Amino acid sequence: MVQGTETGAGVIRLAWPDVGPAELAAVADVLESGFLTMGPKVEEFERGLAAACGTPDAVAVASGTAALHLAVLASEIGEGDEVIVPAYTFPSTANAVVLSGATPVLVDVDPVTMNVDPSAVYDAVTERTRAVIAVHLFGRPLDWEALQSAVPPDVALIEDAAGALGARWRGMPCGGLGVMGCLSFHPRKVVTTGEGGAVTVFDPSLSAAVRRLRHHGIDAGSGVDIVRPSTNYRLSDLQCAIGVTQLARLDELLRERRRVAEAYNERLAEIVTTPAADDGDEHGWQAYVVQVERRDDVLAALRAQGIEAQIGTYALHRLSAYREQGRFPCADACFERALALPLHSRLTDVEIDRVAAALDKEVSRH
Repeated sequence: MVQGTETGAGVIRLAWPDVGPAELAAVADVLESGFLTMGPKVEEFERGLAAACGTPDAVAVASGTAALHLAVLASEIGEGDEVIVPAYTFPSTANAVVLSGATPVLVDVDPVTMNVDPSAVYDAVTERTRAVIAVHLFGRPLDWEALQSAVPPDVALIEDAAGALGARWRGMPCGGLGVMGCLSFHPRKVVTTGEGGAVTVFDPSLSAAVRRLRHHGIDAGSGVDIVRPSTNYRLSDLQCAIGVTQLARLDELLRERRRVAEAYNERLAEIVTTPAADDGDEHGWQAYVVQVERRDDVLAALRAQGIEAQIGTYALHRLSAYREQGRFPCADACFERALALPLHSRLTDVEIDRVAAALDKEVSRH
């Protein structure tokens, strides 16, 4: 029994990576092989990711943030350039732009989907705009056609698909819609490697640039020369071995998350604003995020009952680093209302019932 909760019941975890004996055996095989980094498992994982996203290539890197940073760097975006990012997203979306020397330009989001508002993107484009980093937030595909219509052809569309591996827009896999896609394999994601990420790429020259930049700037075909210094964003074979095993189970992992999401929808549809994908799209269910009034009060009440809930994500203009960007009322509304509920394959119907009952009780109090 877990102490310190109102009910005395065990804690319901927010996330629990679906790993087990297969992943353990894969790691053991790598340890026995002696190839701990940049070996065959890295290449195998990359091939699997490219196939999953429908792209010619994928480059495994150290994290989702590293993927975003390298996508911007490989696009040769830097000082004097602008990159449009949603005002409601995890900070790494904008941080990657700053770390590249460019200027992130925040735009508002749709208050229902919580994804970037294409009309706001259209209004934000200037002669300095080089790219848009478009986020499929929490695994919900954004309206890609509307986004494409909002920008000139020379503005690159980079996907922040950190939480959208397995999601589909009109049947097409997220991570394979933009000029590059950026994936994350953090433990809260559908496929995890502990920490890790990848860049999915169509253009061979961009693929070569990402590979060079993840490895200190060393060009594989140039001997020992470095033309453009970079850093170490490599991902080890140990992590990729886990990723290969996870990726082979992608359909199963998505199915389990869909089970939980559908169970929540059934119980919560009349209580709070529940998440969904547009007709014809498939949600990736990286997170199950509802919208409620008095979010902070509800969050505190759930935690007091041993339910690990969390805010959805960040309103960037409320952070000191991005406070001078202006007002974004829809991002404010999302930030103040969004609540992430426990979502992982170990959740039982009894635990889902407990989360739903606790949420119903707290929402009904006011």
